Amino acid sequence: MNLSDKGNFGYKEKAGKYLTFLLDGRRYAFSIKKIIEIIEIQDITPVPESPDYMKGIINLRGRVIPLVDMRLRFKRPETEYNKRTCIIIIDIGETAIGFIVDRVEEVTDISADEISPPPAVTLDASGKYVMGVGKVKGDIVLLLDHERLFTKDELENMEKAQ
Repeated sequence: MNLSDKGNFGYKEKAGKYLTFLLDGRRYAFSIKKIIEIIEIQDITPVPESPDYMKGIINLRGRVIPLVDMRLRFKRPETEYNKRTCIIIIDIGETAIGFIVDRVEEVTDISADEISPPPAVTLDASGKYVMGVGKVKGDIVLLLDHERLFTKDELENMEKAQ
């Protein structure tokens, strides 16, 4: 069977609306299904002895939200936050986690025929979190699986922070 016989590679269930964002000049996207909200960067309270990618916590209307700097999570160079830096709040299981990104772009529809399987070999750590490769307006967008961004232990530690 050749690849054209497979049609959309079984990615029909991954089709839908995605929030695209930039990170170190690369485009990524999260499915909007679990996104709670997008907020501007704000004062962060550091948590001692946490992993380098855990920037700390914020108080969002009385709820403590742990923050992950996506640049550091993907082992990219750290940069200073600016007015374009955003926090994407996503519900992962019982935990709301904030993902710090360079810039949020847009919500866009990606159809199954615009999604390809992730590459077998990737050049950075983000590869293990990629569930597919989307094509949006002629550009490549790495579709991230928010549930595979953390180990069970990492999620449990973030739940304790709340």
